[in-house]
Amino acid sequence: MNTRVELRVQGLTNSQIQSGAYALILAEENTSRRIPVIVGTAEAQSIAIALESITPPRPLTHDLFVSFAKVMGVVLKEVFIYKFEDGVFYSELLFTDGTREIRLDSRTSDAIAIALRMKSRIYTTEAIMHECGVDLNDSRDYSTEDEDDDDIFSGFTDGLDSYVADIDPEELEGEEELIKWLSLLDRETLQERLDDAIAKENYEYARRYKDELHKREREENNK
Repeated sequence: MNTRVELRVQGLTNSQIQSGAYALILAEENTSRRIPVIVGTAEAQSIAIALESITPPRPLTHDLFVSFAKVMGVVLKEVFIYKFEDGVFYSELLFTDGTREIRLDSRTSDAIAIALRMKSRIYTTEAIMHECGVDLNDSRDYSTEDEDDDDIFSGFTDGLDSYVADIDPEELEGEEELIKWLSLLDRETLQERLDDAIAKENYEYARRYKDELHKREREENNK
């Protein structure tokens, strides 16, 4: 069974990648590892209200859900983020009424909003932490990996390499452009960007740089 990792909600930041969205930062207990989860405006507002212990004039959807659960004598034991696939985190809620347990599938943003209100623990797997997490103390150097002579960079001039490396990712429009830009960066530049993002706590970009480095490692290992 995959090792479980306990998380806490560290906070919310504006998403550096998706306009109009927010990054929910989940931190592993007692370590420097973080996971950024993209959430919408409504979900971010609900999570922020719970974090600040604010009582809205009228109950939000998550408040209503929690009130209903309490009236019915149901307790949320935990939230479990059990899968990450195609850029999406999958979660489930584990409820109990004292005699039986029920698991319900949930969007991660909703699960977190409910967990904060019900003071429940949040877990994920070590595999997800390894794949998606960013370690503030990660000193591993990915840039020293060997590169094939016939890779995508072999035809670039030094000037074009410099131009690509100097692009600000916040100026890119959409996911497709971001993916293409990442594929054009060499390993050394990716490592520098990763280190800088970690230092500035830009967890979203740190995760994307790390994902690209891991992707290239896998491709090299599969050759």
